[in-house]
Amino acid sequence: MSVSAKLEGRCLCGSVRFSAKPMNDEMGACHCSMCRRWTGGVFLSVECGDSLEVTNGDDLTFYRSSEWGERGFCKSCGSTLMWRMQDGSHSVVSIQAFDDPSQFRFTTEIFIDKKPDNYAFANDTSKMTEAEFLAAYASTEDADNG
Repeated sequence: MSVSAKLEGRCLCGSVRFSAKPMNDEMGACHCSMCRRWTGGVFLSVECGDSLEVTNGDDLTFYRSSEWGERGFCKSCGSTLMWRMQDGSHSVVSIQAFDDPSQFRFTTEIFIDKKPDNYAFANDTSKMTEAEFLAAYASTEDADNG
């Protein structure tokens, strides 16, 4: 996949359509309890920065799940679509919302210490605990704001 490619995506019923330019071809899994409850499994996503553009979003709604983030889904069919910073500065999009989710390489798992013991992925991935992820995120924010 070309990193410069803008990809199209949609929800199950087609009421919400969007385009986004993934930052790379790497997908990650989040094992935090919020993502597991939200998706009924793990949230498999690709980072899209601030490139997310909703072209048909009448049925797109957001749930504010933390002080800084919100989760987007279709209010008609319930499809899990994206997580984004409330200010819109960064988004991650569900790989399953894109037409061809197989184009992404599975490279990262976050909140690995929150993963239940009843499943595991066979892929060799980089794994970060909640504390490691939040520390890395905080240092990125400090660098961006400094």
